[in-house]
Amino acid sequence: MATSCINNNSPSLFSLKEDQQSPPVFDGLVIQHETNIPQHFIWPDHEKPDFGKSKELEVPILELGDFLSGRSSSVKEVSSLINKACEKHGFFLVANHGVDETLISEAHECLDLFFKLSLSKKQRAQRRVGESYGYTSSFTGRFSSKLPWKETLSLKFLSDENSSHIVKDYIKNTMGEEFERIGKVYQDYCNAMNRLSLRIMELLGMSLGVSRAYFKDYYEDNDSIMRLNYYPPCQKPELTLGTGPHCDPTSLTILHQDNIKGLEVFVDNEWHLVAPVPNTFVVNIGDTFMVLTNGRYKSCLHRAVVNNTCPRKSLAFFLNPKADKVVSPPEELVNQNNPRIYPDFTWPTLLEFTQNHYRSDMNTLQAFSNWVQQKTN
Repeated sequence: MATSCINNNSPSLFSLKEDQQSPPVFDGLVIQHETNIPQHFIWPDHEKPDFGKSKELEVPILELGDFLSGRSSSVKEVSSLINKACEKHGFFLVANHGVDETLISEAHECLDLFFKLSLSKKQRAQRRVGESYGYTSSFTGRFSSKLPWKETLSLKFLSDENSSHIVKDYIKNTMGEEFERIGKVYQDYCNAMNRLSLRIMELLGMSLGVSRAYFKDYYEDNDSIMRLNYYPPCQKPELTLGTGPHCDPTSLTILHQDNIKGLEVFVDNEWHLVAPVPNTFVVNIGDTFMVLTNGRYKSCLHRAVVNNTCPRKSLAFFLNPKADKVVSPPEELVNQNNPRIYPDFTWPTLLEFTQNHYRSDMNTLQAFSNWVQQKTN
């Protein structure tokens, strides 16, 4: 079985302000040519990638065409495949997803445009301390060891009508008028991801034996995150990681990869490579939805590796509940044989925990559960 985010050993919290030597500036356009990898980016031996051992994972590909068009012929089969995948490792691919290919292509084009900017221009959208939105260059402002070999731009998305321009306005206001087109592309992309995620939530509800509308209605109003990931080439990729091993603290992740390999998931006690498949999205369960299923569906443990020849890019949409929604499983998933595992909480509480108290890893949910229980006792 895949490693769960929960174990019997409670990990200790550590300070996110690591007062060691100041980490270097991470400018992807410059550091990709460095042959001497700064110590801040070198990971411990037991966490370094082993490119010779990573096997390619056979991932179930779910055809959503019939479901999205209202035909029910394959829905039962798709629901069964989701159930098996999510109980084992929380991970699957979707095809015939209904998202416009031109929009996906434009989103990748705009990603290229942004990360090819000078560091000073990208820093117009610099993430502020304590926030989860904006530009980051390898999280150098938060950590000084085991730094990821990547740059990101994270965008806040709200599904309510009063926030219909939130992504577009953020990019325009932080980057300038000339970035208005990029803002519109990502607003449209977030809207498409929002629609797709709600349909996937219908299938997840059916696969769990609750009503088809239960999770869709729960997430209809959501407070989500769109993230652009850029992994520059690294002259010594065997020393570092693009993203360290972790389970997403969010609910559902919909990822679109480019054609460069790099995503790995932990299944059957070993790391497996997830090769990019054209015209598909990678979908994985996060900690918040694991709580909503009372532990029945597994939060997917994954990481990203880098290479020494070309950059890797991806688009990630993280679905989250609306800020005031209590994260608590439906009564159908709680009984005498399956008692409650996790305490109730709201998404902003978990987000604040990962921003200010704990660096997300494979044990985030266990640490957070303990932290919430300590606060309420």
